[in-house]
Amino acid sequence: MFGWTTKTATHRMPEMSGACDGGVMHTRGLLSGTRLATALGWRPVEALTAGDLVLTFDHGLQPLVEVRRDTFWVAEMMAPATFASIMVPAGALGNGQPLELLPDQGVLVETEAACDAHGDPFAVVPAAALVGFRGIERVAPRAQVEVITLVFADDQVAYAEGGGLVHCPRATMSLAQLGQTGNDYDVIPARDAAFLVACMAAEDRLTAAA
Repeated sequence: MFGWTTKTATHRMPEMSGACDGGVMHTRGLLSGTRLATALGWRPVEALTAGDLVLTFDHGLQPLVEVRRDTFWVAEMMAPATFASIMVPAGALGNGQPLELLPDQGVLVETEAACDAHGDPFAVVPAAALVGFRGIERVAPRAQVEVITLVFADDQVAYAEGGGLVHCPRATMSLAQLGQTGNDYDVIPARDAAFLVACMAAEDRLTAAA
């Protein structure tokens, strides 16, 4: 898979970057209000707790190991563009409802370009790379931002807002897991992501022309 890695020894947990009123702010994670598919139906991410079963792309229902919560207050005139949310219109990525994402949040997409390069049509790209594709755009950051990080035993991709696919990290590895082949998704670098999104746009144009 383009963006899929079996090198689990140096797994990266969600990073924090930049500054805002109230502390250092995440640029990945799920925003409060985002609904995920669970064993009990579509539920807002802020209502989930450890042990809840969430529907995943590759492994069906999986229990949450941990739910991390952070709240930030952003001074409107001081908020860097880095923190601008990415708004995905309904239907743009298979999502039935609009989906608001942080810029570095990983999103699973499908494109023939990834298949041509690596034999698998799926890739994980940062949400910011999708700006301009199918009406996806940046929007001003919320004045109060609640970020929820869902942690599973292994890397997973969960269903959000009716079909969007969002990346969620695995729990911290034990020493026994080092070097093992695992199910880690790797969000691909911005340059590669931009190329894939350009290919996706070209695929859309070809489909429309046909």
